[in-house]
Amino acid sequence: MNKNFMYKSGFTLIELMLVIVIIATLAAVVMPRFTGKAEIARITAAKAEILSNIPLALDLYELDNGSFPSTEQGISALVKKPNIAPLPKNWSGPYLKKKPIDPWGTPYTYISPGVHNKNDYDLYSMGKDGVEGGGDDITNWEE
Repeated sequence: MNKNFMYKSGFTLIELMLVIVIIATLAAVVMPRFTGKAEIARITAAKAEILSNIPLALDLYELDNGSFPSTEQGISALVKKPNIAPLPKNWSGPYLKKKPIDPWGTPYTYISPGVHNKNDYDLYSMGKDGVEGGGDDITNWEE
């Protein structure tokens, strides 16, 4: 073995810099494609909750008790038996595992009887801006 021909293993500073530049270039190309996808996913999740998951639980509650929870009882009545009148006679919940919170961290708004759905209930999320009527609300009624 030639003792003059020994070299050390490891990366040089230039090699590390080259790898960092390559990763940064790839990130610059890929990241713009994902911009806005998270917000679209939040909107889709809120629509699924408002148009499917929570209404199913509310329908089961109504089937057991003869009416939807009152506005005062709220959708919390789907998680824990309400102690506010009108008291449910045949509550057999919980109808949901936890009180539903929209993807932006705000509880859904529930009104029964509804202002828009007079024979039913209004259920909506105030969306990203957290302001009612801010243009990004997600509702269970047509405007």
